[in-house]
Amino acid sequence: MSDEQAPQTVFEIRKVYVKDISYESPQTPQIFTRDEEPTIDVQLRMDNTLLDKESGFYESVLTVTVTAKTESDTVFLCEIQQAGIFQISNTSEEQLEIALEVACPTTLFPYVRETISEMVGKGGFPQLLLNPVNFEAMYRRKKKEMQDDGTDGKSQVKH
Repeated sequence: MSDEQAPQTVFEIRKVYVKDISYESPQTPQIFTRDEEPTIDVQLRMDNTLLDKESGFYESVLTVTVTAKTESDTVFLCEIQQAGIFQISNTSEEQLEIALEVACPTTLFPYVRETISEMVGKGGFPQLLLNPVNFEAMYRRKKKEMQDDGTDGKSQVKH
């Protein structure tokens, strides 16, 4: 082994926090007297911002929006921006992209899942457990779509 080995890759969770949270149930209390089963729609979005290039600090924000609707009404709307500060350094561009698009949201998702379940329950509705999400498959699909569209397939990081 040589004394001039490449620096060790760093991936550290520095902080996990709720950046924004919203819950609405516009049809209460009347909605509790109806027997309609709502349909549930879940939308996910991931945003990454470089905080400090020298130290490799990134803020990753996983936004999850859950909407429950009947044919005629919105039963509830729940949105959370679960954020984290991650230190990622000594990586290739490809490894950095995978860390930001796969590892960071995979780390944040359990927090989102718990918070949404609690908010929906406190709103008077049955517990809502979000299904697990395969962020790696989402990343690969996004990358393929971007390549098919003629873009470079790289994810965007705000500076």
